[in-house]
Amino acid sequence: MDYEKIIRVVQTTRPFFVDDTREIKVTVKGRSDFVTQIDVAVQEYLRQELYRLDPQTILIAEEQKRIYIKPDTSYWILDPIDGTQNFIRHVGLSAVSLAYYNKKDLQFGVIYNPFTEETFYAVRGQGAFLNGRAIHVTENKVLEKSLMAIGTSPYDRQFIPKNWDVFQKVYCRCLDVRRSGSAALDLAYVAAGRYDGYFERNLKPWDMAAGIILVQEAGGRVSDYTGKEIQVDCNADICAANGFINEELLRIIGEK
Repeated sequence: MDYEKIIRVVQTTRPFFVDDTREIKVTVKGRSDFVTQIDVAVQEYLRQELYRLDPQTILIAEEQKRIYIKPDTSYWILDPIDGTQNFIRHVGLSAVSLAYYNKKDLQFGVIYNPFTEETFYAVRGQGAFLNGRAIHVTENKVLEKSLMAIGTSPYDRQFIPKNWDVFQKVYCRCLDVRRSGSAALDLAYVAAGRYDGYFERNLKPWDMAAGIILVQEAGGRVSDYTGKEIQVDCNADICAANGFINEELLRIIGEK
């Protein structure tokens, strides 16, 4: 697999994002869940390009009919715009997130922010990088000095009591918290050492697949809320951090 070529293809999506002359047309899929014509256009463009480069691999993407992952098959896992609400409101915190899953494991991931032109990527066994420079998670060993990112699970309002109880407990014990609106970028920022950790409930495969391998290859640890390895064939709660504070985070998340 020519991952450098895949990265270049993802970077060519930038014109879809930075054209300020066109109107953004928004369709409501559910509460706090939106899609624009740009989500669909980016997905279709990448579908065609990925098929041209690798016609044997199946694409699983947010804006399409669901295809379920089988362990013995290869897949591209794509979110054409992670942080659609940010994109609609011109916040500048949105990303294309693409991962390659093969032989029961993630092999590659790229997260590209077209507004900052930052490209985070990782290859299994070869490390994690930002615009060609190696990146690593922080070496902060205590939660008290940790900058944390949280996700509020905006599609799943039934989790509000549980989520905000955990947010309060973590906030009381850490340095501070951030909420970006893009799970992919939150994970990329953990990998790059900008955050010490990040957690969110009920993420979808395309929200987290590329970010998982980024954090792992940057030296961090990723699990679900019970400490188990995440399988990207279904939704999952995610706790990603530098490997030093993970256990303390998981204890707080599990507190009754």
